[in-house]
Amino acid sequence: MAILDQATNGSFVSLMTSTTLFKVGTFFLAWAVLWLPLALPIAMVLKWRPNKPLAPDQKLPLLAALYLIAPLILWGASQLEGVPFSDYGLEWKLSVLGSLGLGLGVGILSLIIVFTGQLLLGWVRWNYENWQRLGPILLPVMLLGLWIGLTEELVFRGFLVNQLQQDYSIWVGAAISSGIFALLHLVWEQKDTIPQLPGLWLMGMVLVLARWVDGGSLGLAWGLHAGWIWGLTCLDSAELIAYTGIGPIWITGLGGKPLAGIVGLLCLLEVGALLLLMLPDQLINIR
Repeated sequence: MAILDQATNGSFVSLMTSTTLFKVGTFFLAWAVLWLPLALPIAMVLKWRPNKPLAPDQKLPLLAALYLIAPLILWGASQLEGVPFSDYGLEWKLSVLGSLGLGLGVGILSLIIVFTGQLLLGWVRWNYENWQRLGPILLPVMLLGLWIGLTEELVFRGFLVNQLQQDYSIWVGAAISSGIFALLHLVWEQKDTIPQLPGLWLMGMVLVLARWVDGGSLGLAWGLHAGWIWGLTCLDSAELIAYTGIGPIWITGLGGKPLAGIVGLLCLLEVGALLLLMLPDQLINIR
């Protein structure tokens, strides 16, 4: 028994003193291992095969199973490190709700500006006859966006950023975490995701900025992320817009995906520029 205790303690100490990237890899591996017993039966029920692209109605149950266990993994990581869960940027305070609301508003406003500009240029048209489809999905999609946004912010802008900043400068850590955030989207889709990788990386950087602006809290980043998911999913699900084909697809976005075009990048850059203006000087000057 003593030998077992020594081995266990030795493994714990080894994990705690290992390099940051090893810790990060261990975290995602543990998450995947816990997810597989749930994912495999779900995939069988949905009749999905790894060599086939995921349909939206197949992706959501698999994503739900993955994100349902995320709090457990994050709690385990906080216990191993001996840090409070709030260190990842989430404290249940009224100020967090205020930042969340601000982020939602800015996220939706940025989409309104982007698509209004494309409407004026004749690149998209509004399908006014589909407006009645919007009402029934507004609340469910908002709740979905809040859930996905919270989970991804806790993992990528919370745990991951905290880990990387132990060995790297804040800007290098932000760039690495954003790269991991972008690349992991390839798990679900490859063909449609590859053109979006630069946009996903930039989105990650903007969301890291939002956390810094919010004093380390995830409230603002959570709101922005949820707002973008909410707005884009509503537009897509209700089929409120259609691309006219007049605008170049490298500007409007390949496959109708804003993140795969200049428009989406400009939207993120505008929000990022706004956040940079709000960023404390001491953070701007740190390399």
